[in-house]
Amino acid sequence: MGRSSCWSALLLLSGSLVAQTPSSPTYWSDIRPVLRKYCTVCHSTKNLHEVDVSGGLALDSYEAMLKGSKKPILIPGKSRESLLFQVLVTADPDRRMPKGSSQPLPQEAIDTIARWIDVGAPEGQRPAEQVVSSTPTAPRRARHLDVTLRTNAIAPPTVTKLAKPGPLELVLPVGPMAPVTALRYHPSHPWLAVGQYGRITIWDLKQAQPLRTLTNVLGAVNDLRFSPDGTLLAAAGGQPSIKGDIRIYRAHSWELAAVLRGHDDSVFSVAFSPDGQKLASASFDRTVRVWNLTTGRCEVIITGHSDFVYAVAFSPDGQWLASASKDRSVKIFDVKTGKSLVTFGGMNQDVIALAIHPKGRELVSAGLEPALIWWSTDTTGTAAQRAGTNESSFGQRLRVQSGHGGAVYELTFAPDGQLLASASADGTVRVWNGQTGQPIQTFNVGSVQYAVALRPDGRQIAAGGFDGIVRIYDTQSNRLLAQCVSLPEEKQQPRWLIVVPEGYLACSPSVLDQVKYRVQGQEIDPQSLHPGLLQPERVRQALNGQIVPSAFTK
Repeated sequence: MGRSSCWSALLLLSGSLVAQTPSSPTYWSDIRPVLRKYCTVCHSTKNLHEVDVSGGLALDSYEAMLKGSKKPILIPGKSRESLLFQVLVTADPDRRMPKGSSQPLPQEAIDTIARWIDVGAPEGQRPAEQVVSSTPTAPRRARHLDVTLRTNAIAPPTVTKLAKPGPLELVLPVGPMAPVTALRYHPSHPWLAVGQYGRITIWDLKQAQPLRTLTNVLGAVNDLRFSPDGTLLAAAGGQPSIKGDIRIYRAHSWELAAVLRGHDDSVFSVAFSPDGQKLASASFDRTVRVWNLTTGRCEVIITGHSDFVYAVAFSPDGQWLASASKDRSVKIFDVKTGKSLVTFGGMNQDVIALAIHPKGRELVSAGLEPALIWWSTDTTGTAAQRAGTNESSFGQRLRVQSGHGGAVYELTFAPDGQLLASASADGTVRVWNGQTGQPIQTFNVGSVQYAVALRPDGRQIAAGGFDGIVRIYDTQSNRLLAQCVSLPEEKQQPRWLIVVPEGYLACSPSVLDQVKYRVQGQEIDPQSLHPGLLQPERVRQALNGQIVPSAFTK
């Protein structure tokens, strides 16, 4: 019998022999609630294959706890000698669990776990809803909503059996899909990083297919940023009210390079310094942190906000940071000291988004109040000289630009500062003149939009939101170029699809089997349409801005 099996047998035996009082803690009534709150977001059976997340240990069932990881984590009757207890009370913050939390587990919870181990770690009475029936039952079939992707293609009447058929629709029974919460173009490669709950998809837009899918992330992906030289990708997320999570990946290999821990709540935004040596993070724990990417250590903790911090950005010279908060303010801090330099106030609701102009003299903010507010960050005195005064314009409100009809969730400038893009709850993404703030384009997407990204040359804009679809538009012609869908793997098979307005599609084999077609509510036999529509080369051409003929045209 192996060591793991021996400990399992001993644990079961001791759990039945140790005398228990009515108040003795058990796994089901006392321990499992603690683990579910603080531990199983990482240490769960579904994360076992992601060792970077789980450490190879699952705590989401009694049986999994008995099994342990490489060695037993429990010694029944001896809490002080049990690894589970030791990692909760160690003074070493790098070893202490929960990982990444600046605070240990509440003392009451630690005491409960210790008592549970000391009385033999009994399982207790499994709740009725957890009892597994021994009666064989047919597997439950998951019900999914239809996701509809509209095209401009008109299928011939010989196929549709309609005298005047309308536009063709592709239908996938895969909804509801996880919202798209983060988007970022690579600075030099034709790659688009897309964040959804529990995964990041790297799309190769030149080849019109996913390059890589990363699933070793913790919870929601709230923000994505490539380093200025494009060698790193930072992802912000975490577990609400428990801990924040920042993951750094090496672009090209997509290996996990580092995990930055210390925030006590979800990380909502990250930003690289212009030289790529530092990373700033904004969290719901009300702090902004500055990290040294060489050492992986936090150098500065900024506590100037009184509520959630939604967004953070570096100045072009890397000397100061701007942050936006639920406390209805935008603040500027010195990067080295964390000292507050100025506060932009006067807003009545949460400030969710901000962006700094690449020249550094202006900042734009927005949020639950959807108007875009332009602020001066000019400390040179030139503005004051032009006004004939001796006072700097630093912190002054320059102009207010209305347009959106709902909250603004993201703002981003093109690298040359000529364009500013915004994503809103009103179902639109908008493009503004980066110099004057005047509106240029409005893309009516439909669902709430959480994320927007401009390609470095400003010729493409990507939008993502509540419906889980990434839409890519041409900013010169205002044309929709493609709709992209990324789904969780099934049986280790990738699942993705791109469809262009002309009706062509490219997709993984596992998704092709699910594609249905409709015209005016009538389903069309897929086999009659696949040969004319499944044309990846046409999709690549359309996605890269070429004009392609509509499907079925001669």
